Amino acid sequence: MLTKKQGSFLVKFARDTISRFVRNQDTHLPGTYPREFDQLCGVFVTLDKYPSGNLRGCIGIPMPEKPLIDAVRDAACSSARDPRFPPLVEKELNGVTIEVSVLTKPEKIVFSSPEELLKKIEPGKDGLILKKSWCSGLFLPQVWKQLPKKERFLESLCYKAGLRDGECWKDAEIYRFRVQAFREKEPEGQVI
Repeated sequence: MLTKKQGSFLVKFARDTISRFVRNQDTHLPGTYPREFDQLCGVFVTLDKYPSGNLRGCIGIPMPEKPLIDAVRDAACSSARDPRFPPLVEKELNGVTIEVSVLTKPEKIVFSSPEELLKKIEPGKDGLILKKSWCSGLFLPQVWKQLPKKERFLESLCYKAGLRDGECWKDAEIYRFRVQAFREKEPEGQVI
């Protein structure tokens, strides 16, 4: 578990990285940072328009394959170029808030029926990854706010994975993870 101070550090680092990235400047690692940031972690960086809260970008690295500090830098740059949106430009920096979500290692949910899977999922807490064939999709736990019903959450996750069958979750591989999320209350503001 990271402290709030460490979370604030990550959010400020993500903002600095994005600011440098959209200005075509070098996105270097900070000179000093907590040693905990050397642990391998999955992470997502989310940009929301302020004050509407509408999504502006969200990209991450779900698996613990790089040190947290490197993963935050890479996800921050990628979030500014989320292919679902036009590239973020410098004049937008003061109009977005940044959230950094640090993921636990995803674990496969073993289930023998759709009903058993539904019982094992905790809305609001579990982030989910769906894998079927070569397709995969991921929802952070924060998505439960928009999709509070389990079946609808899983159906939408099927579509996000690029699968046409909204019931594909019934025989797909499902992984769960938790996040520790840190976000700005307002652009460049207090981290909560």
